[in-house]
Amino acid sequence: MKKLISLLVVMILISVSIIGCAKNEKIVSTDGSTSMEKVIGSLGESFESEHQGVSFTYNPTGSGTGITAVSEGRCDIGLSSRNLKSEEISKGLVETVIAYDGIAVIVNPKNPIENLDLETIAKIFKGEIINWKEIGGYDSEIVLIGREANSGTRDGFESITKTVNECQYRQELTATGDVITTVANNPNAIGYASVASIKDSVKAITVNGVVANEESIKDGTYQIQRPFVLVTKADVKLSQTAQEFYDFCLSEQGKAIIRKAGAVPAD
Repeated sequence: MKKLISLLVVMILISVSIIGCAKNEKIVSTDGSTSMEKVIGSLGESFESEHQGVSFTYNPTGSGTGITAVSEGRCDIGLSSRNLKSEEISKGLVETVIAYDGIAVIVNPKNPIENLDLETIAKIFKGEIINWKEIGGYDSEIVLIGREANSGTRDGFESITKTVNECQYRQELTATGDVITTVANNPNAIGYASVASIKDSVKAITVNGVVANEESIKDGTYQIQRPFVLVTKADVKLSQTAQEFYDFCLSEQGKAIIRKAGAVPAD
């Protein structure tokens, strides 16, 4: 009997210890938009440095997958580089815009094209203009690079240029970085990517003569832009740590980090 009691006590102590560890576990898990990598990475790094023992995770799967992940309870906060659709909102999902980001139209640095209007961009991506010489460039076939169908960047670009389901992509890639790398390695390529993610390896052309920067995104003169969104569930309360991160993203400190990362913080 004493042995049985001792065993029960040990089992209870182990159970209490496990429960205690679970309660003390401080993890914020995010999943979604690859375009938000620089912004969300900077926010997560700063949050971790100021909250001892907290672990921040980011799974760059694309906006649609991130929205599904939070809907199914596989992460605390979903990340989307587009607004939620009506059917997603009807499922109890809530969006909070933390920033706005321009979608840059990018070409190889060797390409002489510096500016295109929105109508010409649409014609290029729909395959109505197929050679760079038609718009003042070299006599070379235009190679169209885009994102996969689940991408918030693609959704934003095609919606604004009115090319939904009409783009004649040569390649459809799963990450912003892959688009940038592909355009950087092909002098005939054109693609689109988050302004916050642009590198010197590609050239962002002006659209209707407007450079994509904080001022033009904020005042709306740069037309190809979209929101960066935190996605949560209305009927699920965030853990204390996840709520603290959510609030941090919306704080003045968070806005400063977002701005430094190349996006425009939401008011």
